[in-house]
Amino acid sequence: MNIMNLNIPTPYYVVDENLLVKNLEILRSVQDRTGCKIILASKAFSMYTVFGLIKQYLAGVTSSSLHEARLGAEEMGKEVHIFSPGYYEQDFDEIMGYCSHIVFNSFGQWKKYKDKVKNYNETTAQAGKKQIFPLVQRAQNKIQCGIRINPEYSEVTACVYNPCGKYSRLGVTLANFKEDEIKGVDGLLFHALSHEDFGTLERVLKVVEEKFEKYLYKIKWLNMGGGHLLTSPNYDIEGLVKCIKYFQEKYNLEIYMEPGEAIAINAGYLVSSVLDIIYNERNIAILDTSAVCHMPEIMEAPYTPEIVDAKKEGELPYTYRLGGPTCLAGDIIGDYSFAKPLNIGDKLIFKDMATYTMVRNNTFNGLNLPSIVLYTKEGETKIIKTFGYEDFKRRL
Repeated sequence: MNIMNLNIPTPYYVVDENLLVKNLEILRSVQDRTGCKIILASKAFSMYTVFGLIKQYLAGVTSSSLHEARLGAEEMGKEVHIFSPGYYEQDFDEIMGYCSHIVFNSFGQWKKYKDKVKNYNETTAQAGKKQIFPLVQRAQNKIQCGIRINPEYSEVTACVYNPCGKYSRLGVTLANFKEDEIKGVDGLLFHALSHEDFGTLERVLKVVEEKFEKYLYKIKWLNMGGGHLLTSPNYDIEGLVKCIKYFQEKYNLEIYMEPGEAIAINAGYLVSSVLDIIYNERNIAILDTSAVCHMPEIMEAPYTPEIVDAKKEGELPYTYRLGGPTCLAGDIIGDYSFAKPLNIGDKLIFKDMATYTMVRNNTFNGLNLPSIVLYTKEGETKIIKTFGYEDFKRRL
């Protein structure tokens, strides 16, 4: 696939179905060996054009809002889970129409909505064989409910990504867990990882078990959340399989995992062009791609994405600072070195640009959003979506 020679104005994202399948086959193998269910965290990757492919491998999706839940129900049609720190009251009835599993962030939220869910489930039962929510798969036509717990242990070092840090608003700590209100709760969810391997999960699970063991015997399922780099080359799949089987057998639990990045990691690119080259004590290349608009995690994490045929600063003869075209002084992608000088019009390919890009990009400065391109398993290149002025205007 020569993604630089497509007749498409840059910038544009390209997602390669073959690379997606490579990741999905790993995830399906874990499901096949353990009987666990792996679902896509659509907050990381919501390119619904490939949901038809993903549903051939995974059990469904997990969402963070009404709109994500609806998208998952309409475009994948399998299990649809949802978690939110706080549900909008005006959205909740519609959420029940799309979701198979609803996870609450507090016992206060559970108490507020549990009767709504109970009544909804009773209405479904009375409908008998008549399927009143055909968009989503539900066990026994019943919405299952869970509580998110906070084990107060995480190895995530970046505070902005640490869901178990001090004063976290995410999940119920052991000290605040209300045993007398757990009746009717089907499962528990924890999320303590971010871009981490099995060793970290193993240590987190040890804390979860130490703190919440007696509640694990009272529920039907445990959701181990996201942040698992299951499809990275060095992930300990054998250790994960043993761990899942241990929890299944000891507590008679159904196990869920909801990775986002692992589904589409290294399956996408962002193609950019050099607009100008200037000099201010060093060479600076201005690209038509913006860190703040098109790959905002660069600004937040921060991190420096890899570029095809480029190295770190100083490793190759010609070094450039790459910056975007916005007015923000900090719109800097990073410092890179190249084997030969860059020229205006040259194209650069950023790696691993499927997750947390399309879902988070924005039109600051009126900058256009990158087009979305799919490279199919059959070797075809399809332009999925392009953007223009009306897309910018519609958001304001």
